[in-house]
Amino acid sequence: MSAEFTTSSTTAPLPEALAHAADLAAFVTASPSSFHAAAEVARRVRDAGFEQLVESDAWPAGPGRRVVVRDGAVIAWVVPDGADATTPVTILGTHTDSPGFKLKPIPATSRAGWQQAAVEIYGGPLLNSWLDRELALAGRVVTRGGEHLVRTGPLLRIPQLAIHLDRQVNDGLTLDKQRHTQPVWGLGDSTDLLAAVVGDVCDPADVLGYDLTVVDTQEPRTFGADDELFASARLDNLLSTHAAVTALLAALDTTADPTVISVVAAFDHEEVGSATRSGAGGPFLADVLARIRDGLGADAEQAHRALADSICISSDVGHSVHPNYPERHDPLTVPVAGGGPILKINANQRYATDAVGIALWSDACERAGVPSQAFVSNNSVPCGSTIGPITATRLGIRTVDVGVPILSMHSARELTATVDPWYLTRAMTSALA
Repeated sequence: MSAEFTTSSTTAPLPEALAHAADLAAFVTASPSSFHAAAEVARRVRDAGFEQLVESDAWPAGPGRRVVVRDGAVIAWVVPDGADATTPVTILGTHTDSPGFKLKPIPATSRAGWQQAAVEIYGGPLLNSWLDRELALAGRVVTRGGEHLVRTGPLLRIPQLAIHLDRQVNDGLTLDKQRHTQPVWGLGDSTDLLAAVVGDVCDPADVLGYDLTVVDTQEPRTFGADDELFASARLDNLLSTHAAVTALLAALDTTADPTVISVVAAFDHEEVGSATRSGAGGPFLADVLARIRDGLGADAEQAHRALADSICISSDVGHSVHPNYPERHDPLTVPVAGGGPILKINANQRYATDAVGIALWSDACERAGVPSQAFVSNNSVPCGSTIGPITATRLGIRTVDVGVPILSMHSARELTATVDPWYLTRAMTSALA
């Protein structure tokens, strides 16, 4: 089948898929920054009886449901009754950050009667998609009294140049990353942007540091024929993070395998390479797994045996075939919206999937009654990567890369089929059972 003639076989979403989409929308809305996302995951699992731990405290040993947050990353896990030193782990790995903009150390200036925020590009956003939108700031501030999560209402806008001042704009828009991406947020000469951000939380004079991200304020929603489509900011990769934590909680109510330790690991900084203390390239997951293993009385030999039998399912969004650009996709492997989760495969190991991982994931989808499809890149269009190869390299653990096909990846607002996040969650739940 050629990409030019590919169509989706999606039918009207089932009520369960619509309910799942509503919960995904609530999760995205509660997670405007990676710090908020980690806090929201922790809140959801605490409500299900998980104990939140602090890294600097002694941790309890043995069975239990636990969660720990490190900056914008979070790891939650279930050690079942009967687990021992060699019990393997099944890890659902995702990330909490999204491409966009972050506030610079000198946060604001004024020019030509406009107050402007000074922002730095984070990751690889589609810059034009951020133009002419009402934007907010969200993240954390650190004061003398500790850390605080903050978010504003609509505050910023990156105004586009009028067509009268650039008659060739529809022949090709070029944005200078420094000069053309600085948002406006008011009029006059005042530059006290930080007061507008933290005024309801703390005294701006008490702020010693901040990590603040620019976010779109438009709410997630379903739309289209029979609500078959779902649009939202930050689907990359809050969609997978929501699916993973929802699957972990759903597995608590099923006949989950009592011989496997279930783990959700949602990392920060994937969009900028993962090489941070809270990224997949850092020690966070290895540290948590080591402390779990210590609590089960494992020696080094037993810990290695446990990892050898373990698996990581790395989940990140992928590309659906774009109907306006079919030539950018592989002509034979054509993942479509509504066709179920994708297995992400790359000969150059930009994804960690191998034949064993394919078999394991395919079995999970089959047991869940979920359709699945493959993704490979067009040879002329190199693909990106995920936390999968990084986790496999750090831990030596069998890893398979999966996801959901979307359009408009790295846009301020991305698009997927309403049923696909629900399919992904069901397959993940099956993988934990």
